[in-house]
Amino acid sequence: MAEEEERIALYLDFENLALGARDRGEKLDMAVITDALSERGRVVTRRAYADWNLFAEHRQGLVSQRIEMIEIPQRTGMVRKNAADIKLAVDALELALEREYITTFVIGSGDSDFTPLVLKLRELNKRVIGVGVEGSTSELLPGACDEFLFYERLAGPGTVEAAPKRRRRKRENGDEEETTSDTAEVSRLVATTLSGLQRSTDGPILSSMVKRVILRKDPTFTENDYGFRAWGELMRHLAGLGVIELKEGSAGGDPVVDFPADGGGEAKAFDLLRDVVGSLEKKNGPPPLSSLKNELRKRQKGFSEKNYGYGGFLQFVKAAAARGIVDMAWRDDDEDYYLSTVK
Repeated sequence: MAEEEERIALYLDFENLALGARDRGEKLDMAVITDALSERGRVVTRRAYADWNLFAEHRQGLVSQRIEMIEIPQRTGMVRKNAADIKLAVDALELALEREYITTFVIGSGDSDFTPLVLKLRELNKRVIGVGVEGSTSELLPGACDEFLFYERLAGPGTVEAAPKRRRRKRENGDEEETTSDTAEVSRLVATTLSGLQRSTDGPILSSMVKRVILRKDPTFTENDYGFRAWGELMRHLAGLGVIELKEGSAGGDPVVDFPADGGGEAKAFDLLRDVVGSLEKKNGPPPLSSLKNELRKRQKGFSEKNYGYGGFLQFVKAAAARGIVDMAWRDDDEDYYLSTVK
């Protein structure tokens, strides 16, 4: 319904975006940004701030996207770096206070100077989406937003070179790094998020709830980075792999998400644990918990309990013990658990 649509105000620090794209060998195409926003709701205000004498070649593109160009002239012999920033911030706050029907503000810039504006808009109960060029975006700004869109990822492959960020993870001891596949990475992210929601929320967990929490953790997240066109497509893929289970929810197109009743991939992880404990037990007696994870990784490269929604290895082993897969016995002299297979 129309009254449920997001009503969006777009404010662009045009110099920051255009120069960022230019530095990466591209000319900024505003249709890429406005099309992405139109998919999220009605864009009711569109403003871009710059000295347009310096960006005359962009005028036609802005006019075609119905974007109002706010002139911030540069006086001869003077540098007014913050003039556009201040004008943009004042106008955005004025609109937020005067137009309650505006639900979402889009700040197009990678400049960390806009972080206070983003935080203030969120205090005013406005959703804030940031848009920036990946190579010229401050690390501070994306985390302040509800969602952050990188221009390169919106434009798609073959335009500006994107820089994937989600491929390497430090091991828990911090000494070395391991490379994870895209599928393993997103599986772990969804599983840990679902597990956290189940601990903190009563009632069914909807697919849309999982996506919202992931965006709170990482506003730059997009399923497109993993090769999926939509969030639902990604969730169906993970369900097919046995990572999660989808059930019909109260709202069409927004299924309930749960871990598989038969254990899914978790069952195989428990089988691995039982086999490793059994092998070690035959050689030297019950193995200690502290060295067990490395033994599992020798059998299964890249093993992590986080792939199955567990916050730590102890929690994973306790879950296996609760299911009667292994026994755990605490030894005060070693201050460690020792494991054995269930007879």
